[in-house]
Amino acid sequence: MLRSVDHILTTHVGSLPRSQAVTDVLFARENNGTLPPDPDKVIRDAVAAVVAKQVEAGIDVVSDGEMGKISYATYIKDRLSGFDGDTAREPGQDLVEHPRLLEKLAKLGSTAKYRRPRCVAEIRVKDLGPMQEDIANMQAAIAAAKPAEGFINTASPGTIALFQPNEYYKTQDAYLEAVAEGMRAEYEGLTQAGLLIQIDAPDLAMGRHTMYRNRTEVDFVGLAARHIEVLNHALRNVPGDRVRMHVCWGNYEGPHTHDVPMEKLLPVVMKAKPQAILFEAANPRHSHEWKVFRDLKAQIPDDKLLVPGVLSTTTNYVEHPELVAERLETFANVVGRERVLAGTDCGFGTFAGFGPVDPDIVWLKLKSLVDGAAIASKRLWGRR
Repeated sequence: MLRSVDHILTTHVGSLPRSQAVTDVLFARENNGTLPPDPDKVIRDAVAAVVAKQVEAGIDVVSDGEMGKISYATYIKDRLSGFDGDTAREPGQDLVEHPRLLEKLAKLGSTAKYRRPRCVAEIRVKDLGPMQEDIANMQAAIAAAKPAEGFINTASPGTIALFQPNEYYKTQDAYLEAVAEGMRAEYEGLTQAGLLIQIDAPDLAMGRHTMYRNRTEVDFVGLAARHIEVLNHALRNVPGDRVRMHVCWGNYEGPHTHDVPMEKLLPVVMKAKPQAILFEAANPRHSHEWKVFRDLKAQIPDDKLLVPGVLSTTTNYVEHPELVAERLETFANVVGRERVLAGTDCGFGTFAGFGPVDPDIVWLKLKSLVDGAAIASKRLWGRR
């Protein structure tokens, strides 16, 4: 994985807005609807375009924008057996306590519509074809646009277990282990293809105020530690420096008053095998928590890279480059300039056809990310 050598490298969490053509293909596949004549070409062309646009914008470490996925977790039903049906979406405890806000968000279209399958049978690898298609599309796009590096998102075992309820395995722990073994083929396949992988793990934070809302904070931290153990085992054949991991409290506008604090999570998260850790740092409920990294610096392994979110992904405000630079310099002063990359709080297209940030504004925000990283780099490396 690339480290900053003479400037702060730029990246983001992965998902980007899909075009209507892409969204139509994804939902037609999801609902067994009518597909266009060549749906694979629609996705392939979208990956090529979004990678090229990221490179043009100045992003160093790019993704495929998750063009081939309807969401970051439910896509696994097409790759693993054992999942079927649908599950009602369960809002976070902070929104449950404020039903008027929950209703308002729903009326504004701020509730993504997609199917959440349940585990109803034994989990096994069903089809590696979609993964191979992701790899081929990304490799072709990288060859054409020539970014510094490219990554593909993949769900953590804990995230899958969090969002797809278990109705088959006798215990939640047995379910978690089965998911991990099923996902191992994807983790290893993506890295064997020469790509970075990003483990999306909102279960490590958002799980506190959703699935585990009725557990104590101490219980939840223990569960998060178990999720890390299982993830590390699933990554046993994957070098840590080929993996990055994203942790978040949920990519939605809400009070977030039930979020577990970073000071409780940091010691657990730093035991994960992935070398780079992406986390929310622009979210106004957590932007002050850079101090946690300072105060618990001794618990951050020397080989870990930090990728703080310096852009919000839930508002259409475009952060000023000077604010981006300030946020980056704060973390660089904690762990060193070579160990910090510029990132975003979450994805801009967490679900196909849904996103609180206007697609045009997404690219303005990413331009500010690049410009802010350039300002920070000049200061950190002492250039005029």
